[in-house]
Amino acid sequence: MNTSPFLSVNHPCDKALQWTKKQLLQADLRAVQTFDLHTARVGLHDCSCTNHGTNKCDCQMVILLVYGKTAEPVTLILHGNDGQTWFSIADNPLHEEHTKLVTAIQRALEIKTPILVSQDV
Repeated sequence: MNTSPFLSVNHPCDKALQWTKKQLLQADLRAVQTFDLHTARVGLHDCSCTNHGTNKCDCQMVILLVYGKTAEPVTLILHGNDGQTWFSIADNPLHEEHTKLVTAIQRALEIKTPILVSQDV
């Protein structure tokens, strides 16, 4: 299974997530969020960031299941810290339909112009 980043943007994960959902929707793909690191850490008072050693770090990880026309989704991972976000796909290229969906996701997230993310995105 390959989870190497295929895209990196100079925006915090929360802004990149808003943009991602919008891009996927415009490409007729449906995203269902299944994990949010900030939400998972809410109950942990002594949890410090392994990257920065402080509870006030901006590390974030979000997992999206992205659906196209097939029943099986593709797992899209957004990982961010220090104002940067990396996009990876938990790729399992066993089926041609899966490969087509991965390609559709990557095309939807192609950056043709700089990402301008505002509060209303």
